[in-house]
Amino acid sequence: MSYELIATLMFASMMLMLLTGQRVFGAIGFVAVVASLALWGDRGGYDLGFSAAMKLMVWYPLLTLPMFIFMGYVLSESRIADDLYRMFHVWMGGLSGGLAVGTILLMVLVSAMNGLSVAGMAIGATIALPELLRRAYDKRMVTGVIQAGSSLGILVPPSVVLVLYAMIARQPVGQLWLAGIVPGLMMAAMFVAYIVIRCRLNPSLGPVLPPEERDIPQAEKLRLLRAGLLPFGIFFAMMIPFVSGWTSLVESSAIGALAALAAAILKGRMTREVFENSVRKTLGITCMFMWIILAALAFGAVFDGLGAVNAIESLFTERLGLNPWIILILMQLSFLVMGTFLDDTAMLVIVAPLYVPLVGELGFDLIWYGVLYTITTQIAYMTPPFGYNLFLMRAMAPPEIGLRDIYASITPFVLVMIAALALVMAVPGIALWLPQTIYAP
Repeated sequence: MSYELIATLMFASMMLMLLTGQRVFGAIGFVAVVASLALWGDRGGYDLGFSAAMKLMVWYPLLTLPMFIFMGYVLSESRIADDLYRMFHVWMGGLSGGLAVGTILLMVLVSAMNGLSVAGMAIGATIALPELLRRAYDKRMVTGVIQAGSSLGILVPPSVVLVLYAMIARQPVGQLWLAGIVPGLMMAAMFVAYIVIRCRLNPSLGPVLPPEERDIPQAEKLRLLRAGLLPFGIFFAMMIPFVSGWTSLVESSAIGALAALAAAILKGRMTREVFENSVRKTLGITCMFMWIILAALAFGAVFDGLGAVNAIESLFTERLGLNPWIILILMQLSFLVMGTFLDDTAMLVIVAPLYVPLVGELGFDLIWYGVLYTITTQIAYMTPPFGYNLFLMRAMAPPEIGLRDIYASITPFVLVMIAALALVMAVPGIALWLPQTIYAP
């Protein structure tokens, strides 16, 4: 049996198991071990899973995951995001569409606090959405704003998805984070520009707040501004020592977690309930990621043993005669398809054993490709009929926002994200300039 056929059977078996509702790590790990047993016998099959588990246990950078996740949950559970939104409410309420712009900026800051899109979605749907609807903002526009803004959580550092990509692709996390900053801020700026232009053309979509709600004492405005700058302080306290080379990634993640904990304590919001919820949620998310990485390592080991990547590269470039850019675009389109029914982590671990080595063989930069993958995942999150963010929004939105409104709301934002993806593909320097500048020899 040819390697191409074996690889095809493995992917088909895995997708079939996923369609039956099996957990992602169970489907991937099961296919990996069964394939190993079939190819190399009892000893090879058992050693594969054991070797992957031992590799995971001694993977020191993995300690960053619980640190970043704990930092995000402490800041969200202690309601520091409430202070942020209050700041934007006061400072930007005089602009048509100002609260929607403030919501995008809130999502950028939440991303810098958490690194997970679901956290931004939860904060946006529970804090921003009711306020925007009460202020007579167009329900379809603001629903799209929250979905698009929350997707920034997997691109703006400290992105947990980029940490996972770095581990699987064997790339420096620091360079990937730096590569995500400019594209993430560029995409946020494109969202803001769209909101401002649309609300200027049609002011009824985002009414200006009445003066009595904006005219508060200057001292109160400054207090709110200080509260809003707190997440920036935590972010820079974590990132500056790491980028300067004073601390390792794990040490910087510990600094971020301790800074978030100290901020919650100093503001008098670190109750026993907040601490227990943060620890419990951190443990649950971390264990999920560890199981998925374990399965991905086992699956990737089978591909390495088969040499399937070289065979598939030969199929695309020699037999089919496809241009490397055409292959890259087809890979991104496959992410869009998978994103209709899988989350970002599942997509990464399913295709990483094939796509990441193939991208390297085709001559593309793996740091740049990590940003492309993340942006494509953001788009896939919002692509009907089964985009991950669409159903999260449906679960969190009030009754007056139906599924049809949610589907209609994302169209302009998806177009903006596709434009951003095209820009990063056409001009790799958008992603690579910052890491190359800071890590220049």
